Amino acid sequence: MTAPESIVLHVAIVTAPIDASALLSRVQAPGVGAVSLFLGTVRDMNDGRPVSGMEYEAYESMAESELQAIADETCARIAGLRLVVEHRVGTLDIGEASVAVVAAHAHRAQAMDGARDVIEALKRRVPIWKREHYLSGDREWLDPTKVQA
Repeated sequence: MTAPESIVLHVAIVTAPIDASALLSRVQAPGVGAVSLFLGTVRDMNDGRPVSGMEYEAYESMAESELQAIADETCARIAGLRLVVEHRVGTLDIGEASVAVVAAHAHRAQAMDGARDVIEALKRRVPIWKREHYLSGDREWLDPTKVQA
């Protein structure tokens, strides 16, 4: 039995809150036995500094194009993968999702590998910048070359 065709179902840069339930429903299909959801959320502490929020900016057309390329490359490597990716821009509060990657497959290893591959490539390649807002009132752009796991 051959694996079903891989498909990128949705890739977008968004300004509205990410709806994980809606994204999860997009990948459902007969034969899907595993769904891996990665949500990147704004945390309240970074490098020992209390954070009050985060601001994301993107070169939107280039960011969306690069996200699409990453999704296409991932689907080309993992036969049968179904993929959805969104990254939010704007000002976000603590706990809000800034990025969502949903990968679905017949098997868990491929679903999990797909989600991991997309988020790691996104962090390296997509022109999205973030500025932390600190409780002290200071704001600081983070070095995009300093990738945090």
